[in-house]
Amino acid sequence: MGRSRYKITEPHLPHFVTLTVLHWIPVFTRPDTVNILLDALRFLSRDGLKVYAWVVLENHCHLVLQSKALDHDIARLKSWTARNLIQYLAERNVKQILDQLAFYKKAHKGDRAYQFWQEGVHPELIQNDAMMWQKIDYIHQNPVKRGYVDEAAHWRYSSARDYMGTPGLLEVCREW
Repeated sequence: MGRSRYKITEPHLPHFVTLTVLHWIPVFTRPDTVNILLDALRFLSRDGLKVYAWVVLENHCHLVLQSKALDHDIARLKSWTARNLIQYLAERNVKQILDQLAFYKKAHKGDRAYQFWQEGVHPELIQNDAMMWQKIDYIHQNPVKRGYVDEAAHWRYSSARDYMGTPGLLEVCREW
């Protein structure tokens, strides 16, 4: 999973992770770019990834995930989304963002023109129910704390609606 110093020691248990766009560049400002990320999560869910909670903001996302090979699944998620988001930006000639992704790319990434995600995900093992609920609440309150919405369920790009009894954009697992 890249050069991260953080390790997933118990991949079969849920983990809280954050994926951040390189240099906090705001890419997830259009439904199409968010859908690329959600499509990847849907695909990986069919392959055994469990998504317990999620939120996508303009330059990062928080997730609570679990799978038999979580480090591998996160690497697949980051790789596929990076490739497809860069392709999306290139096809629409979003030069300003592409120039930033090239400028801030790490020197050791010599095999590519762009770097999309920051390295690492800082996984936090969910150790009990209280911690799970704390992370879910943190995820859902993120857009509220930023002042984007007054209520968590009003943010389209999160699992808050699922936890309020209304289906959201991405199916989540609510049993752990």
